[in-house]
Amino acid sequence: MGYTIAQKIIKAHMLSGDMTVGSEIALKIDQTLTQDATGTMAYLEFETMGLDRVKTERSVAYIDHNTLQSGFENADDHRYIQSVAKKHGIYFSRPGNGICHQVHLERFGKPGKTLIGSDSHTPTGGGIGMLAMGAGGLDVAVAMGGGAYYITMPKMYKVNLTGKLNPYVTAKDISLEILRILSVKGGVGAIIEWGGEGIKTLSVPERATITNMGTELGATTSIFPSDEVTKAFLEAEGRAEDYIPLSSDPDAVYDRVIDINLSELKPLIACPHSPDNVVTVESLKGTKVDQVCIGSCTNSSLYDMLKVAAMLKGKIIQPSVSLSISPGSKQVLSMLADCGALSDILASGARLLECACGPCIGMGFSPNSGGVSLRTFNRNFEGRSGTADGQVYLVSPETAVAAALTGEITDPRIFGTMPEVKMPDSFKIDDTAVVEPASPQEAADIEVLRGPNIKPFPSARPFNDSLSAELVLKVGDNITTDHIMPAGAKILPYRSNIPHLSQFCFGVCDKTFPERAKALGQSIIVGGSNYGQGSSREHAALVPMYLGVRAVITKSFARIHVANLINAGIMPLTFENPDDYDRISQGDMLSMNDIFAGMDNGKIVLEDKTTGESFNLVCSFTDRQKAILKAGGLLQYTKEG
Repeated sequence: MGYTIAQKIIKAHMLSGDMTVGSEIALKIDQTLTQDATGTMAYLEFETMGLDRVKTERSVAYIDHNTLQSGFENADDHRYIQSVAKKHGIYFSRPGNGICHQVHLERFGKPGKTLIGSDSHTPTGGGIGMLAMGAGGLDVAVAMGGGAYYITMPKMYKVNLTGKLNPYVTAKDISLEILRILSVKGGVGAIIEWGGEGIKTLSVPERATITNMGTELGATTSIFPSDEVTKAFLEAEGRAEDYIPLSSDPDAVYDRVIDINLSELKPLIACPHSPDNVVTVESLKGTKVDQVCIGSCTNSSLYDMLKVAAMLKGKIIQPSVSLSISPGSKQVLSMLADCGALSDILASGARLLECACGPCIGMGFSPNSGGVSLRTFNRNFEGRSGTADGQVYLVSPETAVAAALTGEITDPRIFGTMPEVKMPDSFKIDDTAVVEPASPQEAADIEVLRGPNIKPFPSARPFNDSLSAELVLKVGDNITTDHIMPAGAKILPYRSNIPHLSQFCFGVCDKTFPERAKALGQSIIVGGSNYGQGSSREHAALVPMYLGVRAVITKSFARIHVANLINAGIMPLTFENPDDYDRISQGDMLSMNDIFAGMDNGKIVLEDKTTGESFNLVCSFTDRQKAILKAGGLLQYTKEG
């Protein structure tokens, strides 16, 4: 039996375990990336481990999230990250150089390599044949120190593409189609490989859009072959030496195969408030639009921006629409300027934002109250835009431009022949905004600069064999990390200050939660299906841990969040019978006994002291995970080891 692309990379990097689906494997990590919203905490964790230098082939710290400097906090964090990167052997991508996933694809990603990043959209690297995965900051810190990255061996899914995209139908529409088929939890526990004759028609930026959006499926990662298309992209980036061919074996076996005919696809749109709430654009024809945002790590490549410029050339956007453009990198922006496309964009009435995540994480350019915002982003969770009642739709750049020009949701195919866009044979190479680390000899004299907003990493409590605590919060299905620990311009500057950040925890669901949880000292949360979907932000585990949450009980979890909970010393458990979720109420006093034996046999009995009922909870912890929980989290476990 042959191997899939992912299995080949896993086999070459496996440090322990075997490729039995569901078993724990340990992988050697070649590259890491961080961004500033998660990076400060990751580097504080790295420093706590007492290591002098990273041991990866390449680690890069990007500044792309908290670029709005309305106070000292973000600037202090950037200064800290730059100094700690210089000292410990990490490359530093300065503010303005671009979004981590776009820049890493352009300048550092290599086919066949492993990459983990403290950002859930790290799978973007799968567009050039990397095994790229999102992870919590602590997992990234351990990998930077030369430690293994542990995951559960995933299933293998294959998506076969046939045919060719019609004009105005894009890679974003392919992403929305697979979300329509699988849903936001349909990829959990799987790696999605893209293949078939249709992939030959897709450029690397288009492939990267698809692997980026694979995160919204809950997939471990997504991956394309490394082929002649990949080779041409790397050559254009001046990195021909990084190319290797990589494909699955003809007799590789997949757990599920999905066929999509590109010729049959239409422009699609994801409606509020979930990326899988997908319908055709034409079905929403005439819906008034207030705002359009083009960019993010999903659709900010040069190819995307050139198509936008071609559609806008000689036209003026509707006065009722506010249009923002966020190029994905300095490379993209400078090449748009050099060829005149930027002038075409600005002449249309669009507003140019900096090369950063910006509106995607609520960092500025929020819509008006109740406003309809069409965005080329990857997430449209409620409140994520920074406007609580904003109505955010996810679309392709072409559909976004169509709305900006007409003032309403419009099928872009009404514009007739798509203007021809020709990509250059080579990209403009300028790495001056990437600061190289100091040599080991110079590093000893470098001072790490810390601002007053940077607080020590909070410590978790080791587990005892019994737990008695109140059910402090009960929430429903598809609770995202944005629900648990919101983003946005008012909150993100405090990512390195857990005590201050804690006052916003679960603010979308229950503004009284932080005060109540802190007063209890220790507590339990209950959730529905797919709890913790979305971002890789470990703050969605660290902050509840700081507030005394000891266990989270759900119908099911998202992958990265489970790992982050364990790393924070919080026990993730699921109902053996999902219907038991309905028999338990917020405010009930709950207890668990013989926890350690339950960890070993995979079953713990939960007693509801308020109602007198009992419930079976199930878990599947490896020996390593049990040791982490007993130690009080991964950091303490690592230090003790």
